[in-house]
Order: sequence, then structure tokens, then C-alpha cells
Amino acid sequence: MAKYDVIVLTDSRYVAPKDPDQYVQNILTEDGLVKAALEKKGLSVGRRSWSDPDFDWKETSAVLFRTNWDYFDRFAEFYGWVQNISEHTQFINSIDILNWNIDKHYLGDLGKKGVPIIPTRFIPRRSLLSLTELHNLTGWNHTVVKPAIGGAARHTFQITERNMNEVEEHLKHLMEQEDFMLQPFQYSIPDEGEISLMVFGGVYSHAILKKAKAGDFRVQDDFGGTVHEHEATGEEIELALQAVKACPEQPAYARVDIMKDNDGNLAVSELELIEPELWFRFKPESADLMADAVIAQLDRRAD
Repeated sequence: MAKYDVIVLTDSRYVAPKDPDQYVQNILTEDGLVKAALEKKGLSVGRRSWSDPDFDWKETSAVLFRTNWDYFDRFAEFYGWVQNISEHTQFINSIDILNWNIDKHYLGDLGKKGVPIIPTRFIPRRSLLSLTELHNLTGWNHTVVKPAIGGAARHTFQITERNMNEVEEHLKHLMEQEDFMLQPFQYSIPDEGEISLMVFGGVYSHAILKKAKAGDFRVQDDFGGTVHEHEATGEEIELALQAVKACPEQPAYARVDIMKDNDGNLAVSELELIEPELWFRFKPESADLMADAVIAQLDRRAD
């Protein structure tokens, strides 16, 4: 008999931080909302770092990925942990969803299913094509390059003719070790920002607008980006739900990032199914939707 029904997963920095700043306090608040919502449903809930060496993962029936935001910096270690632990406990979202969504090649799958996406050219590791050659092939002259596996704008660069050689030199070693992706720069980002829509159990909950600081294109708060409440339009919600329905299976939770593309049409930039920030602090009752979706997945597994 497992000791816990669910472990809310974080990373070691956020287990018991001393004197947390506002960023870390938001993490503690939101993980707390999720934990409390699950406990209200009668579940036994703990909170642990995925890399905790002293916890026996056989003691929990399920693991809920939440704020394990060091995984892309420790990917080989994390992925090995995932494969090992998946033999003993259920993952929410599932191991199949994780394996599909952890690499941004999933964007190609969405595109094939008719979901509007930002145009993307994937660059396999050790590619023989230079960035200059790739720009000539695509016809793009103003782009963004980033790893196919990553987050928080890790190794993300805006490229123009002026800095192309500099970026290529900076990424040369990294591009021998991992896949990258190239996308045309979307001019709506500096002016209008990126919208994130939260979906739980296939039901739309709420949305926020992320805006980059003046002179930047990265909307993440790590780079000075700001977050604002957003009243999603019907068209935005419809696109988010279309993206979620295109997943290999219905996820318990999803964050769909969308923006206007360079033709002025809405398009999906990312579909986050592993450990996305879900901004429960903007709508605390959405944690109850998360709890309902988690229980539904646990019930399906039990059947």
C-alpha cells in the first residue's frame, strides 16, 4: 500500500527555501494551491524534489509534474530518473505524453493534424549546414534559434545578418550535442506579447498575457518579462482546445502558448504538458479543476 496518492513534483531549490524572493514565493503559493486542492478531494499528498535521494518512489501511487524546473539543465539525469520511476508509479501527465512533449519536434505533429503553428525548421545535432546556409534555404532573414529540448529561453537567440556569425560561433559546440530549431522572428511578440491558455481535463480555465521588457523578445520573467491578466477571445480558446485535442492522448493539464504570426493569424508557439507554469495565483479555483483532472486520470488507470 503506497503511503501517498500523489507527490507534487518540484526541484531541490524549491523544497524548503530560506528567505524566498517573489519568484520562489509564487512557486510555493501555486504548489500549495495544487496540494490543498488534491487534499480537499481526499487524497494523501506530499511534495518532493525529483532528485531527492532519500525518497522511495514506490511509496506514491502517482507523481504530478509541477515545478521541476531544473530538468532541462540536468536532462540526462532527469530522463534516466523518469524511465526508472515510471516502472513503479503513474505519471501525470503520463509517461507517453512526457516522451512526446519533452522534445519540440511535437510541433511538427501538431502541424500535420491541422493545428496552426509557427513555421519551424529543425536542425539535427552535428548538422553540416551552417546558420547562413539554413537562412538561405528557408528564405528567412530574421529568426530565433533555440534547443529542441529546453525551457526558460535557454540558449535562445534572435538572429539577424549582423549577428549571425557571432551566434553560430557561440552555439557551435552546443549544436554538436543537441538538436536545435529555427523559426522566423514573429514581430507581434515585442508589441503584443504571447498568450498562455490553461486547459484542465479538456476544459479551458483561464489565460494570461506575457510581455517582454522594452528592447527584448523573451517574455520569460527570467529576462524581465511581465505577466498580465488576459480575457481570452473565442478564437484563442478554440485554438487552444484544438491543440490539446491533437495530443496523442488527453492530458490532465496543458498550457497552450499562442501568438499572432507574421500574417496576422493566431498560431501555436508551444504546447506545454510536462511542468508548465499555470498561474494558479491568477485564478486559485483553477487548482480544483487540476485536482478533478488528476483524479479522473487516476480513476482511468485503476479501471
